[in-house]
Amino acid sequence: MSNSALRAAVAKHGGWASAVLLLSSVALANPATVNKTISEQSATEQSAQQTQQKVNQLDDETRSAVAEYRSVISETESLKRYNEQLALTVKSQLDEMELMQKQLGEVETTAREIVPLLAKMLETLDQFVKLDTPFLPEERANRVNGLKDVMTRADVTIAEKYRRILEAYQVEMEYGRTIETYQGKVGEKTVDFLRVGRVALLYQTLDGGETGYWDAEKKAWQEDGSYKASVQHGLKIAKKQVAPDLLVVPVAAPKGGK
Repeated sequence: MSNSALRAAVAKHGGWASAVLLLSSVALANPATVNKTISEQSATEQSAQQTQQKVNQLDDETRSAVAEYRSVISETESLKRYNEQLALTVKSQLDEMELMQKQLGEVETTAREIVPLLAKMLETLDQFVKLDTPFLPEERANRVNGLKDVMTRADVTIAEKYRRILEAYQVEMEYGRTIETYQGKVGEKTVDFLRVGRVALLYQTLDGGETGYWDAEKKAWQEDGSYKASVQHGLKIAKKQVAPDLLVVPVAAPKGGK
C-alpha cells in the first residue's frame, strides 16, 4: 500500500485511532511500509519540537531585547534631564561669578575711598585726645597708637580697621557721661583723680591734704582747697560707696563769639 493510499484510508476511518487498527492489518501485509511511516511521523514531530524551541528562544531574546531597549530609553531620558539641570546650575554659577566680579570691583573702589576716610578719622581722634582734658593719658594714648599700628597692617581687613576706630570713638563718647576715679601723678605726688564726665577733672592727695583741678584755659593744674569736701564726696560716689548726688565742681566759663 502506498503512503497516499494509507493516508486516505486513515482519513476515511476517522483519525489515528482507526489508523492503528488499519495499520495493524496493513502491517501483516507490508511491515516495511509501516515502519517507514512511523519514522517519518516521529521525525516530523521532532522537527516540530525543535522549531517550537527555536520560536521560544527567539521570543525570549525578543523580550530581553525589548526590556533592554526600554532600559536604555529610560536611562537616556534620565541623562537628558540631568544634563538640562546641570546646564541650569552652570549658568547660575556663571551668573554668580559675574556678580562677584562686579562686587569685587565695587569693593576695590570703596576701599580706595574709605582708607583716606579712616586715616582722617584716626588723625582727628589723635588730635582730640591730645587737646582734651588730660584724664587717663596713657590708656588713651596707647589706644590711639594701637590704631595707628592696625592701619598699617595688611592682614587686617578694612572692615576691622573701621570697627576698631569706631569703637575708640564710642569709648571717648562714654567718657562724657560717666564719673570715674583712678590714681595717678600730679608732679611727684600720687593722687586720686575724680573725673566728672568731661566737665571737670579734679584731684586730691591720698592724705587729703591737697585738692585741686585742671584749668582748661591755662592748661595746668590749679590747687584749690575749697573743693576738698566736694572731691571727697565725689570720690565716694565714683567708688559706689554712696548714692549719686550733686557735686560742686569748677567749670570753665564759655567763651563768647566775636
